[in-house]
Amino acid sequence: MSVELDRLQAEMEAAAAALDFEAARRLRDQIALIRGGAAPDAAAAADTAGIARQQPGRMGLGSSRQAVTPPPGWTPPPKPDLMTGRRRKP
Repeated sequence: MSVELDRLQAEMEAAAAALDFEAARRLRDQIALIRGGAAPDAAAAADTAGIARQQPGRMGLGSSRQAVTPPPGWTPPPKPDLMTGRRRKP
């Protein structure tokens, strides 16, 4: 299997050097599928054009939200008193 990955890696680098970025993208996606456990022939047949990759700095896996959004009606708890460590009365 590593021979197949090495071959695909070399093809991807050659495609990127030739500025054929679409071919390099397809090969990169095939490599990712094989590393994820797919068979090489299934990875070659997979259509990965619609796969959206998670951007760096995004929250959670499979989420495109930048920050946590609290549920409706949620209010933050009262802040503790810094001198005693106990909660302040509202």
